[in-house]
Amino acid sequence: MITRSKLAEQLREYQIRSKHDWASVSFFSSSSNLASSRVDTAIFVIWELVVLALFVFSAVSLYFRHIRLAVLLLSIALLLLLCMRVTKQVKLARKKQRRMLLPLSM
Repeated sequence: MITRSKLAEQLREYQIRSKHDWASVSFFSSSSNLASSRVDTAIFVIWELVVLALFVFSAVSLYFRHIRLAVLLLSIALLLLLCMRVTKQVKLARKKQRRMLLPLSM
């Protein structure tokens, strides 16, 4: 006989099997479980490389005493970091909302 607890256990096992168990290589994220797929992780890694490049270019511009350019590059990098954080939070909220809409028998 199929009971609610068996269905919940099957759902838990299915989620564990279908979850990506490989680590996120996200450098700036505080937790590695926010990226839900390889494509999301690849996109965030590319953005993080862009942010890292902006930090390096701002350091180089400071070395050559271009203060305004360094401040501009740092502000762009910080804005990108903020956008990445907001995007991750929005995706996580959508994912949680989608999970709540699934029936238990799924």
